[in-house]
Amino acid sequence: MTRERWREIRALIEQDIMDGVMEPGAKLPTEPELAQLYDAGRHSVRRAVTELAKAGYLSVEQGRGTFVQARPMIDYSIGKRTRMRRNLGGTGMDLTSQALGADRMAATKRVAEALGIAEGAEVVSTRRQTLADGIPLNYGRLFHDAARFGEFPERRVALGSTTAVYKSYGIDDYVRGETRIHARPARGDEPRLLHQHPDMPVLVVRAVDQMLDGTPIAFTEVVWSAARVKFSINPDEDD
Repeated sequence: MTRERWREIRALIEQDIMDGVMEPGAKLPTEPELAQLYDAGRHSVRRAVTELAKAGYLSVEQGRGTFVQARPMIDYSIGKRTRMRRNLGGTGMDLTSQALGADRMAATKRVAEALGIAEGAEVVSTRRQTLADGIPLNYGRLFHDAARFGEFPERRVALGSTTAVYKSYGIDDYVRGETRIHARPARGDEPRLLHQHPDMPVLVVRAVDQMLDGTPIAFTEVVWSAARVKFSINPDEDD
């Protein structure tokens, strides 16, 4: 038995998942059953399952077992007019967005600079999550100057889209002023919210949306599961 037996087991399970032998939502056999199936030690099986969970192929649910994870992959285009609904509308997946709450708080230095307001000024923070076929893609926060957009959360629920809310404030069009993307380890509740292994990294997208005259209207910070999104940068895109 080689010391790298776990790699062989990982490859075999991954191939079964990719070939559809193990379908999304299917429960994996227990650790002893896998050890017997692959004629391997439990340590090798445990390592293989752990690595597959880190890569997003499996979901380990405490007390229930290990399940094959659906892995929607989204191609998300970032351009002059970046709209979540438009970007994800043609994927063929069942895409949903749900509100997770809203708060009023004092603007941090980062948020204040992005919105062009004084540090400590009141802002409205709206928390939302986007899912594809029931699998979380991202978790994000949207910040607005409370003096200008104090009713944003309520209007977002009533009108159904961010674009519609801006129209209700007399803003007929807006563009992406800045986008920054970086990778980091998942923190706090992010693995739970994104249904991914704690060791899987996330991609953080920070962006500023602005009116056509350059006035900032929103600062967003969205945490994406790195296993479920590919970003393409299209600065000249005007759709």
